Amino acid sequence: MKKIFSIILALAVTIPFFAQQPQAPKGNSLAIKVLVEELVEPFPAAAKTQVENKLNRLLTQNGIASMDYIGQFFITVRQVPMTKDVLPGPPVQIATTMEFTFYIADYYNQIVFSTASVTAKGVGVTEPKCYMDAIKHINLNSPELQAFVRDGKAKIIDYYNQQADNMMLKARSLAKQKDFEQALFLMQSIPSECDKYAQAVALGDEIYQMYIDHLCDVNLALARSAWAAEQNSAGAYAAGEYLSQIYPEAKCYGEAMSLYKEIKGKVLDDWKFEMKKYQDGVDLEMARVDAWRQVGVAYGKGQQPTTTNIGFLR
Repeated sequence: MKKIFSIILALAVTIPFFAQQPQAPKGNSLAIKVLVEELVEPFPAAAKTQVENKLNRLLTQNGIASMDYIGQFFITVRQVPMTKDVLPGPPVQIATTMEFTFYIADYYNQIVFSTASVTAKGVGVTEPKCYMDAIKHINLNSPELQAFVRDGKAKIIDYYNQQADNMMLKARSLAKQKDFEQALFLMQSIPSECDKYAQAVALGDEIYQMYIDHLCDVNLALARSAWAAEQNSAGAYAAGEYLSQIYPEAKCYGEAMSLYKEIKGKVLDDWKFEMKKYQDGVDLEMARVDAWRQVGVAYGKGQQPTTTNIGFLR
């Protein structure tokens, strides 16, 4: 919970509640994880980074973002040397033809959505350098790879189109159980390409309001207890720690402001704390959506597997 608090506190603005039927903001496009297994000899350590860079470029040029944590969908590639020849020198060099098999898959359900195989040739004075050169010469614009990404992207979007209603039902259920972070994680997972994106944004905003109202109730109670225990500078600072996590759009903000004024009136200039206020000159709607998405992303990052198993691709 402290991690979630710190993310919210890092946001520069807070924003009012949406109108009943907002137009969904643009953004939150489809994003998947670039996932590359550790490469063993004769591949050098730098080969993994080179492969990851290739996959990131492949995604970017096809309108897909790369996630920095393991979500439901990922892209990976496996490489197998097909031929190896020694070229006479000087210097003596090694030439190889490698087969690269690309996958877009569902990590949770262990389903492959799209696959493609391409070959690339490499030359180097050592076997590791030869393999690095082959990776460098993968043609990301080949018809096979373009079709591979296009097919994988279409299937993922189709998945969300089919599952969005169920995801929203589950999010509502989680919110009723006060599992707001997981509910927001589900809503931020639905990309803008999905037919139900606008509904997901509206529900995310609704759940976020429930979330900040809950945080307000909890922190206001703690602030009151801290102040009641010590009505002096020490108690003021302790109460301020809790009041700092209350946002203007929370339902109990007025009560929190009353407590703030009471404390301020007694400790005067010894207390330098100020309640959060709305910030002018920003897109408040987009800032609010970004706020609850970050709560959801933080939850997702906290649920990362201790080990990565993509053995189902074999």
